Amino acid sequence: MARRLPSQPPVLPGFSHVHILGSGGFADVFLYEQNMPRRQVAVKVLLSEVVNDHVRQMFQAEANLMAQLSSHPSILTVYQASVSSDGRPYLVMEMCSSALSERYRREPLPVAEVLRIAVKIGSAVETAHRAGVLHRDIKPSNILLTAYGHPVLSDFGIAATLVTADAEEAVGMSIPWSAPEVLLGENSGSVAAEVWSFAATVYSLLAGRSPFEVPGKSNKSADLIARIGRGRPQPIDRADVPHSLETALARAMSRNPEHRPRTILELVHELQAIESELGLAQTPIEVAMDDWALGTVSDLEDRTRVRALNSDASTSTGRPRRRRRRRAATAPESVVLENAQPSRSGSITQPASRSATALTWTLVVTAVLVLALAATAVYVLLRNNSSIPVVTDIEARERAGDVVFTWPDPGLREGDSYQIETSDGARSMQTNPAFVVAGDVGEEVCITVTVNRSGTTGSPSNQKCATVGQ
Repeated sequence: MARRLPSQPPVLPGFSHVHILGSGGFADVFLYEQNMPRRQVAVKVLLSEVVNDHVRQMFQAEANLMAQLSSHPSILTVYQASVSSDGRPYLVMEMCSSALSERYRREPLPVAEVLRIAVKIGSAVETAHRAGVLHRDIKPSNILLTAYGHPVLSDFGIAATLVTADAEEAVGMSIPWSAPEVLLGENSGSVAAEVWSFAATVYSLLAGRSPFEVPGKSNKSADLIARIGRGRPQPIDRADVPHSLETALARAMSRNPEHRPRTILELVHELQAIESELGLAQTPIEVAMDDWALGTVSDLEDRTRVRALNSDASTSTGRPRRRRRRRAATAPESVVLENAQPSRSGSITQPASRSATALTWTLVVTAVLVLALAATAVYVLLRNNSSIPVVTDIEARERAGDVVFTWPDPGLREGDSYQIETSDGARSMQTNPAFVVAGDVGEEVCITVTVNRSGTTGSPSNQKCATVGQ
């Protein structure tokens, strides 16, 4: 198929064009040098033939989304977005390499490297989902590498907002990594579909091909769609890929969305457990835990939202309800002034005995209220935490380069997880009762394990420490 020539690079104030980096169905990416601060950046410019008022509006919304999410260490950083003098919207982004998408086709990637990349990218997708954002185009070519080799996810939903009349061509760009329900038009995207695409991407990095490609046979779009609809991915022909990993990916690519993990985070926990199974240090999960870090941008992003955010404290008009505050009970004015005597300055004062009595009663009532509130708080905390099991009897096995911590299951229920905090402040969530901490020989490493149930953490375990052996 003939490839189009790249468009003319726009003139951007404060930037100097260097050369073309790549071309896609809706945009070209150019290398520019920013004058101040001086650095090389990637500039993604939409093609003039796809630009209209609707596209400009959606492009602005997607740029806002990427800027909001790009504070995540595994999401591509967006520096700025604007419209060039010739009317084409553009994004100025961190300069990254696409070498990974070429390398996995050329040579087998180590399983440990793929698991590390998967946990980091999975953390990015989970963070986006918690912010109400679907990526819509998870695939190997959208995983880039920073100058320091850190994987980052790019193109959050931008391609999905730029579908023109030739929708078949737009979807065809990502057929190998699209969930069957999306290809069949049953929905335009969901968390379950993202789980499928994420698993298909991890599979591809391991196998060197997409899950439904058959070497030596026809792999046209129609062939791939038919195989994806049947839901039987090809086996990964590698002896070093554990059966547990292949099984986890196959389950995440189930034809029935209900048979897949409910969230990306669940699948990431399985990948961490496989890291421990292979004797690898678990890659930390990087998911924003604070509500302020997961705010939304505007109603323009509805096409990429998982669900609307509801608030019980709002009225139907969207305005927060005001609670009428009861005024503190005070004595009637006539009582306050009863028996009052004028002072030497002419002002009215109360008798000392009455004032002291009122103050005493006020202090007593205040003390009773404080004690009641404290007792209520203690009761609620004890009631919420008493049912959450506590991890005990953590054991440590020292070995060269790391320490393996294990503990007996204290009685986890479905949906529970362990929250692990290491002595350097790093945190991780998992369901496997084992954790590996890497370190230098002779270094003391410590962990604390807490059970998390429905977003509530119980009492932490005693800290367990060990020294990294030789």
